[in-house]
Amino acid sequence: MTILEQYQQHFLPTYSNYPQGHYATLFLLRQVESEAIFRTEGSGEPLNREFVHPGLKDDGEPIQRVVISKRKQTAVERRTGRELLRRHNHLFEKDAKSGVCALNRNNPCGKCMDCMIYGYAVGGGGAQKSRVITDDAFSLHPATTIVGTRQFNALFDNSTMRDPETSKASTSIGTDEYVKPESIFLDMETIKDVTEAEFLYTLGNVMRSTRYGAISSRIGKVRNHLVGVIFSDCEVFSNLEWTQATFDNLRGDSAAEPDFPLHLSRIRFAAEDAISNLLSLIVGQTDVMPDEDVTQLLSDLQGLYQDEGLLTQLLARTSEMYPAG
Repeated sequence: MTILEQYQQHFLPTYSNYPQGHYATLFLLRQVESEAIFRTEGSGEPLNREFVHPGLKDDGEPIQRVVISKRKQTAVERRTGRELLRRHNHLFEKDAKSGVCALNRNNPCGKCMDCMIYGYAVGGGGAQKSRVITDDAFSLHPATTIVGTRQFNALFDNSTMRDPETSKASTSIGTDEYVKPESIFLDMETIKDVTEAEFLYTLGNVMRSTRYGAISSRIGKVRNHLVGVIFSDCEVFSNLEWTQATFDNLRGDSAAEPDFPLHLSRIRFAAEDAISNLLSLIVGQTDVMPDEDVTQLLSDLQGLYQDEGLLTQLLARTSEMYPAG
């Protein structure tokens, strides 16, 4: 028996094309564990930032916060899931000519778990709206606190910046902004109208994803901490509201910015308290998973991914319930 058996009323028994108002929101603290670069494109580009108020209290000028864009989050987690599906032969062909389902090639199969949960669209017909609802994640601290700069260069074989054959100086030199280790980003991912198996697959993708942002093969190590799960019949509040309310809790009656870095346990306590306060403003029904159930959920998830037989059965059972593409 898994902990989710107590929450069956919040899941669909099988896939449905029609919205039914079953929302499951994951509350995540994304903790940067190395230098990380969250930007749009290209080397030397600045980090993504937005001017927002520091907290919900009307007592301060807007500040800049670093942003992890919604697409940069789900793209990583989607590839994590597709890696799992590929290993178990659950990425399918749309037809005999198109080849195996692939991202950014206009040939989604329209019948694998990735297509049916994260959505797809293809010219000439066929589409599935994503059932994973995301938004930009904001840094807890201002950009001025958590951003540093680092110079980069590319040496030749002679360990200098000059070509050993032509003596020309290398042009591969510049400066990158980066997010400092132990920076925290608050993020909510809402999963809509899913079965229990689809929920576990999506949560597994989040908890197993570890590299975000640019140059992720060398930097960008991030640990995702699940601090809460709420089932509801509507969307709850926003990432920004949660970040601002948590910021207010950490600074208390003081107008001063919270220290950096802060231990995760302090941030977690403030974030959970912010969730409780913001939930009182929701117009709808909510079912909050207690902390002990969240802990058990993560334990059950770990057991699932460690048991190859159970995992194989879950993927096969879920893939079979989708209509033919």
